[in-house]
Amino acid sequence: MAPLPKPEVIITHESDLDGLLSGALLQRLAQKLFGTDVPLQAYHYNFWKQRDLRERSAWVADFTFEPRLDKPDWVIIDHHVTETAPKNAQLLHDVNKSAGLLCYELCQQHGIASPALDRLVHLNNVADLFLEDDPDFAIAGDYANLVKIYQFWNLHTLVGGDIEKLLDHPLLEVMAVKRRIENPLGFEWSKSNITEISPTVGFMDTIVGNNNLIVHQLLEQQATKYPVLVTLFRRGNAVFASFRSRKGEALKVAERFQGGGHANAAGAILPKSVRNISDGVEYLRQVLNPKNETQQTRLNSLESLFAGIEAEKK
Repeated sequence: MAPLPKPEVIITHESDLDGLLSGALLQRLAQKLFGTDVPLQAYHYNFWKQRDLRERSAWVADFTFEPRLDKPDWVIIDHHVTETAPKNAQLLHDVNKSAGLLCYELCQQHGIASPALDRLVHLNNVADLFLEDDPDFAIAGDYANLVKIYQFWNLHTLVGGDIEKLLDHPLLEVMAVKRRIENPLGFEWSKSNITEISPTVGFMDTIVGNNNLIVHQLLEQQATKYPVLVTLFRRGNAVFASFRSRKGEALKVAERFQGGGHANAAGAILPKSVRNISDGVEYLRQVLNPKNETQQTRLNSLESLFAGIEAEKK
């Protein structure tokens, strides 16, 4: 790999532990190589796609490599499937490794490593790639759920950028209790509360539990007829959609909402006009059933026309 350029900014994915770990590791690497604190920015997919790439140089982690990132002095470390080959940027890419593991391997090449980081990177890799057969799968899910519950910047501030402090953090006791008690309750309730969005997409309502694990369990047990399940949650002034599948359908659905992610685990932010979960369900239906929407529009027009004719007769 060519020498790394000094970045003006480090950019990472805001939605999960993989993005948090990647960003923290790259900040540490930049500090060692260049002796300066490079600012970290984090985005959800929709905001990232709208961001103007004005910097001369940047390091980007956990975002799909696309043509607009192919810029001189830009370094992209990622594991999502891409059809773009780099011509100007440096791309460190492996679909079989999490972005956090790729960033850590880069750090190791420059002498940044420790047993604590080894452990944390492993747990993140298991959670992000959903390696169900790994003996650490359950505890890895607890680590990943930290970001879902407490959010990216809260955790980053809590550990002060010292990402190893997440290892065996007291908050993990909360995650373990939630997993043992809430998940079984949430699974039984959600299984009975799936509504159709389209013939292939079902909306899974949630009350308690880890949404990702509950969705995974429903799909794995074939407890639903829908190959794609979507959950919605509100954060701040935005409504987020999370899509899950078993055979690669989730990403294709998320892309229809300007989202992204993995083949079986993807997400998107719905438009600002969507203010609550019920609005989100209706918006999903409109986008995923365009023919039905067109037919309904035509039907409404015909009904209006007939109503006008009847009014004239009277």
